[in-house]
Amino acid sequence: MQLLPPTRSCFVCGTENPIGLKLALHAVAGAVETRFRFRADCCGFRDTIHGGMIGTVLDELMVWAAGDATKQFAYCAEMTVRYLRPTRAGVDVLARARLVENKRGRLFLAAAELHDAEGNVLAEATGKYLPLPGELRASVLADFVEPPPGF
Repeated sequence: MQLLPPTRSCFVCGTENPIGLKLALHAVAGAVETRFRFRADCCGFRDTIHGGMIGTVLDELMVWAAGDATKQFAYCAEMTVRYLRPTRAGVDVLARARLVENKRGRLFLAAAELHDAEGNVLAEATGKYLPLPGELRASVLADFVEPPPGF
């Protein structure tokens, strides 16, 4: 299990984002994952995590799954999320993503799931990711606390 370097500003992993989730992401056997609990301030309906928050976490994991596998930064071009069960605040969850396909370095297909402690799938997502244009690389790298290995 390898800890992936956080950025300073990211809402999901950023160390200096005052309202962020500050999640620690790990590369594990061809996937990227994180274990955490959503805070109560992430709720939409009472005691139920807002779908946008779930989608945000799954997007972050898919970006990292594509990046860790290809050593290229990418951004989301399209994402589909299926919400299967309500996700509650303060409950242990596991988010995991993997690269499904690398289409010649031009498009990355990824998939992610959010599980509860019993292994039930709470939400699942698929996404299409485009490599970040080269002119943005320096500014993206500058936001990392330490450089991502191999990028």
